[in-house]
Amino acid sequence: MEVVVRIFLIIASLILIASILLQSGKSAGMSGEITGGAESIWGKNKGRSYEGKLEKATAAAAIIFVVASLILAALQ
Repeated sequence: MEVVVRIFLIIASLILIASILLQSGKSAGMSGEITGGAESIWGKNKGRSYEGKLEKATAAAAIIFVVASLILAALQ
C-alpha cells in the first residue's frame, strides 16, 4: 500500500511541477486583454483552452499530492 501511495505522490509532484512551469504569468497577456483579447480569458471557452487545461491539471495534481501526502503520513 505504501509503495502505491509513494508512486502516486511522485507522479503528482512531477505533474504539478510541469503544469506550474508551463503556465504563463498573469501579466504576460496584458496587452491582449487591453486590446480586446479578454474574451478568451473571461469567456465561456476558458476551460477548453490550453491555459484552462493547465489550471485543471494543476488543481488535480495539487489535490492528489496533498491527499497522498496525508495518507503516507498516516501510514507511518
